[in-house]
Amino acid sequence: MKKIEIRYKRMHLRWRFVFGLFWLILGIISITNNSENYFNYGYLIASLYYFGIYFFKSKYQYLTIDDGSFVLNSIFSQRISFADLNRIKKRGKSYILQSEKSELHINTKLIDKNSLKDLKVILKSLKN
Repeated sequence: MKKIEIRYKRMHLRWRFVFGLFWLILGIISITNNSENYFNYGYLIASLYYFGIYFFKSKYQYLTIDDGSFVLNSIFSQRISFADLNRIKKRGKSYILQSEKSELHINTKLIDKNSLKDLKVILKSLKN
């Protein structure tokens, strides 16, 4: 099976970038007005945090399906193998993939429309 990436919605990524810009601008303004207050540098740290999230999520999309397993990409990524998969539940707007040892929650609100179609096809083929 080839590697399939389930991508984030563009708006989800854009908001992380916008928050990064907001904190950066706020930090620059507050430091130029009052550089003696070291708490103003917290705005720049928040900016780096949001830009870091944006670049991480842009590079490693929401979910990767490769080599017979699902990998939920985050700082502490979660993996569940097709062979270990016991149950697939749909609860509201999310899927829950269960094995004997672990669960993987997939939030469909964060997934791009085209990627969501691909995911549904894959999950349907695994149910059968």
